[in-house]
Amino acid sequence: MDFLDYLGRNYADIFAHTIEHMQLLGVSLTIAVLIGVPLGIYLTTNEQLASTVLQAASIILTIPSIALFGVMIPILSTIGQGIGFLPAVIALILYSQLPIIRNTYTAINNVDPNIRDAAKGIGMTTLQRLWKVEIPNGMPLIMAGVRTATVLSIGIGAIAAFIGSGGLGVLIDMGISRGNQNMVLAGAIAISILAIAADFGLKKIQVKFSPKGI
Repeated sequence: MDFLDYLGRNYADIFAHTIEHMQLLGVSLTIAVLIGVPLGIYLTTNEQLASTVLQAASIILTIPSIALFGVMIPILSTIGQGIGFLPAVIALILYSQLPIIRNTYTAINNVDPNIRDAAKGIGMTTLQRLWKVEIPNGMPLIMAGVRTATVLSIGIGAIAAFIGSGGLGVLIDMGISRGNQNMVLAGAIAISILAIAADFGLKKIQVKFSPKGI
């Protein structure tokens, strides 16, 4: 009952933090996709570079988020952005790259060679094959990478509250410092709901844009 009372009194504040969290996620994920998908496609033409890039992305993902924020603070402080929205966005972009790049690279590489040959046979250019054949056929795996990156970013975005990025992590941080379990629970539940909703929405997009039969 205490928790429900807390929600009733503070729903506007929780909603405001949810919007902040969504803004952080939206900016970082959009940039991550614009970088990761083209890079994953390009890596299919350069196997040696692909190995290096995927290893680098794997290493970045193993770095604890607090440690990465700590590294970026003195660097970005030189332009007056040591804490706040910018370092959080950069961190989420970096953490999102591995699932997006790896899944895009794998999806394009695994397109049936017979389909490629058929596309060549009807006179498609390389760009036409990529846009009309390879990307549509690889869409389920590409979107799986985006969905993984999204859920990952929602969780890491909560930790970014410790460097002043805002979002639902603020509720958890304040709840821990004040010993208020209701604040912690509200933040955690809101993050879980946001992650489930985002994954569900992206799955719908995946189904809509994937060719039938794939």
